[in-house]
Amino acid sequence: MKKLSLTFAIIFVLTSIVRADEGMWIPALLQKNEAEMQAMGMKITADDIYSINHSSMKDAVVLFGGGCTGEIVSEQGLLLTNHHCGYDWIQKHSTIEHDYLTEGFWAMTMEEELACPGLKATMLRNMVDVTDKVLENITEETSDEERAEIIKKHIKSIIEEAQKDTEYKVSVESFYIGNQYFLMYNEVFDDIRMVGAPPSNIGKFGGDTDNWVWPRHTGDFSIFRIYKDGKPYKPDYHFTISLKGVEKDDFTFVFGYPARTNEYLPAVAVNQEANVIYPVVVDLRTQILDIYNKYQEQDPKVRIQYASKHAGLGNGWKKWMGVIEGIRNFKGIEKKQAFEETFINWCQETRARMRYMHALRDFDAVYAEYEKYRMATTYFTEAGLSIELIEFAANMAKLSEVTKDTPQEEIDKLISELKAVSAAFFKDYYQPIDEEVALTMLEDYRAAQPEDFRPEILNEIDKKFKGDVKAYVDFLFGKTMFTSEEKVNKLLDGFKPSKVKKLEKDPAVVAANSMMDFYVENVMAKAKECNTKINNLRRVYMEGQMKMIPEVFPEKRLYPDANFTLRVTYGKVGGFKPKDAVEYRHYTTLDGIMQKENPNIYDYVVTDRLRELYNAKDYGRYADKDGSMHVAFIAGNHTTGGNSGSPILNAEGQLLGLNFDRTWEGTMSDLVYDPSICKNISVDIRYVLFLIDKYAGCTRLIDEMTIAE
Repeated sequence: MKKLSLTFAIIFVLTSIVRADEGMWIPALLQKNEAEMQAMGMKITADDIYSINHSSMKDAVVLFGGGCTGEIVSEQGLLLTNHHCGYDWIQKHSTIEHDYLTEGFWAMTMEEELACPGLKATMLRNMVDVTDKVLENITEETSDEERAEIIKKHIKSIIEEAQKDTEYKVSVESFYIGNQYFLMYNEVFDDIRMVGAPPSNIGKFGGDTDNWVWPRHTGDFSIFRIYKDGKPYKPDYHFTISLKGVEKDDFTFVFGYPARTNEYLPAVAVNQEANVIYPVVVDLRTQILDIYNKYQEQDPKVRIQYASKHAGLGNGWKKWMGVIEGIRNFKGIEKKQAFEETFINWCQETRARMRYMHALRDFDAVYAEYEKYRMATTYFTEAGLSIELIEFAANMAKLSEVTKDTPQEEIDKLISELKAVSAAFFKDYYQPIDEEVALTMLEDYRAAQPEDFRPEILNEIDKKFKGDVKAYVDFLFGKTMFTSEEKVNKLLDGFKPSKVKKLEKDPAVVAANSMMDFYVENVMAKAKECNTKINNLRRVYMEGQMKMIPEVFPEKRLYPDANFTLRVTYGKVGGFKPKDAVEYRHYTTLDGIMQKENPNIYDYVVTDRLRELYNAKDYGRYADKDGSMHVAFIAGNHTTGGNSGSPILNAEGQLLGLNFDRTWEGTMSDLVYDPSICKNISVDIRYVLFLIDKYAGCTRLIDEMTIAE
């Protein structure tokens, strides 16, 4: 019976072990993948993609801001990324008079390009394996605490030594959950200017309804430029753009900065994410987004103010719904359990492997303990801090740390920082929204968390307001000073240590401190303790997988989880079948935009100019050979958050488009990868160029680019 069970487990798990279209590969080690990539159709070499001896594609790919990817497409530092990646800056530059969200923005000269203070672009220059140095003197007998201290000391020493000989920013990053380490050399650019963006009716066409869904018709791009020493940056490499488009089964690869994946989690962890935590997050965000939608539809100013907030909440909300459904429908937990059965049988073959089995089995108890703190954290962040007034008051509460002995220069610096926070807050704040969000979230927070394990302010609602949350919210917003920009400015302009007591009595500060104190005193340390246990177990479990898989599945290779470092992923263009009797082709066209058009729904409004070009079929040289204007396409490249804006490239290494999303059915790929449904979505570069050229008339940008017909 045991043999039959093991055979079944191996067969089942074969569907979830790494295959050609799965994997986020370290570019410095890409030679190991070169033969497979070339067999799939690639016509260049790994050295063309990543090299430290000559210019290569890595010199044209940047981490854009803190969470996206961008690619350089001209000799003057012109940078493409997604519309949703540039969205914060489009929104920040927008006003009622200059509504770039609605109208779009096109700098017709370099002088018109808009500065984006604080925006950075980070480029990898080199990476060196320093695993032996980091793990020196560490053995199996080394305790987890000793191991952490040794690693911390070694990393500090490596960074200090490396920084002496370079102008680049250096760091040491962990791979394979602490089983491998690389020293990274990064160049950071801090002068980034906004060059162009289509109107949101193009850049966000379909909005939250279409987000994470295929077929997709979104022109998801924006344009920036890197400057260095006040002049347009001259890169070592920039991408050539292909106008050939894609065909089914074409080889493609994506080069970018994927954020976080957890492909090697045990089944108990996947179950907790998909069936415990994510459903709560989805429910809370659904309620908030419904409130945002109601008010945004009523007032154009509010629509602009809450556009970026809505997009930030909505992106994760839609994704997590897809993760939940994907894990359940495609039996992600069952696949993990089957793999674990195979793993345990392998461990039992020798005594030396037993510690790996013990690590796997210890997960159950730790995750059971962790769930209480995960849930408390979820309600703190998703319900408590979603009340803008409370988050704002938490920032202002920093003033309570000021005493009569605080040096005046420190007070002045803090006041200056808080004035900037206040200006940004009130620019995009609408109190009626926040009051309704507060009422809804506090009711849920109070109902979901036990009386003996929640912020005291929630118990005060029972004691002082007889359980009437509405009465408490009216009191909160009616008595606080932090809904009045005038009162906040008066506080900041004339702040003295003697005002601290009055500040601490403000009901918004009381609420903020109550939530923060509860989290810090009762949740944060325990959650960190659980996380430390989990990470130590995961490191050992990962070490075991790194040994087991080459033995049991010798044809397979393991890749490290994403960690915001540069990676290459590759696969082929093609449609997919997400469910019975449903089959999608691999591309969409402008015809689909016109079919979705609905002037009564903001997300489906088509601009007059786009309709005019469509009716005239005026696509110029950007039309496909079939005569239509292709908009987006899908392929089997393993991507995740952070890959937004990544270049998707053809067999020759030419730019085909910008990765911007995944199929909703395949969003579970951060936890469990299934090649049948895990597809990445990219905007066709020909649609991007068509919009820059024919729609906006910003031909100077086209003239900068290197374009292959």
